[in-house]
Amino acid sequence: MTKSINTKELLEKNTEEIQIIDVRDSEELILGKIENSINIPKSELSFNLDKIDKTKEIIVYCKTGERSDKVTDELNSLGYEAYSLEGGFKKYQEHIEGLKAIELDVKGQMCPGPIIKIADTINEIQNGQKIYVESDEDAFASDIKIWCERTGNKLESLIIEDNIIKATIIKQNLPEIPKDDDKTFVVFSGDLDKTIAAFIIANGAASMGRNVTMFFTFWGLNILRKPEKISVKKTLIEKAFGFMMPRGTKKLGLSRMNMAGFGPKMIRSIMNQKGILSLEELIESAKSHGVRIVACQMSMDIMGIHQEELIEGVELGGVATFIGSGEKSDMSLFI
Repeated sequence: MTKSINTKELLEKNTEEIQIIDVRDSEELILGKIENSINIPKSELSFNLDKIDKTKEIIVYCKTGERSDKVTDELNSLGYEAYSLEGGFKKYQEHIEGLKAIELDVKGQMCPGPIIKIADTINEIQNGQKIYVESDEDAFASDIKIWCERTGNKLESLIIEDNIIKATIIKQNLPEIPKDDDKTFVVFSGDLDKTIAAFIIANGAASMGRNVTMFFTFWGLNILRKPEKISVKKTLIEKAFGFMMPRGTKKLGLSRMNMAGFGPKMIRSIMNQKGILSLEELIESAKSHGVRIVACQMSMDIMGIHQEELIEGVELGGVATFIGSGEKSDMSLFI
């Protein structure tokens, strides 16, 4: 019995692990072809076996599947791992055309909002399905090119009309994330502007499928404190520390132009007007996308912060936790 595969199964394959052979006659190619396939007409197969990679799974297709069944049987008898595409190119085309395109309007949203939205949508659709995106953020043209390049999805088109950036993306098999490609951040500062930057980068990395660890130490711990006062037993010094330090994200000041607290209010107002996620939204987004948030136990002990005072989703760790994460990362930032 001929070994076969359907179009959905083909689209779920890692393209680097398979070779697709089109055994139709050359004049049939005018009807189109499967991307990354090579054409070896059935009548010429025996003269072109050197073009077929024996280390990969071989997917064979023709117009309807009849010729590919025979070629598949022949290749398997020669020691290849070959599969015939059920229904051939005709079925493949019908499947691709039947996938409903998704339209995303991210106008009015600023980084990292559009990329996060696209990443979430990509995760919910089938391979081969298209997404049409419209954005009015100037940086989006560059971001979407790099995002597609680094995630393995195909950027079919990118045009700019009347200051609107229009991108067409086709979901493809995501490549395996390279080993040691994680991202690690040490968040030492408790400044609002630096914290916003840290979480924007973390969300961006997570949207590209990277494992992200954020290690909060010393003043950065104030970011993770709950805004309300938590009743826990403390020493006099711990109470003094707690009184002098900001409690939660809404109390953070700016590294510059703080202006007695007016600066942070201005920054938050501008972010809201420009469609940028608030710091609180960025934190929740990071947690929902798997960003690992770690509080330094040693710093907590020094500053008198108890675990009960931290927001949900925070784990405790020490220097070994940070080093372990850093050694698996190709990017480590100190913020």
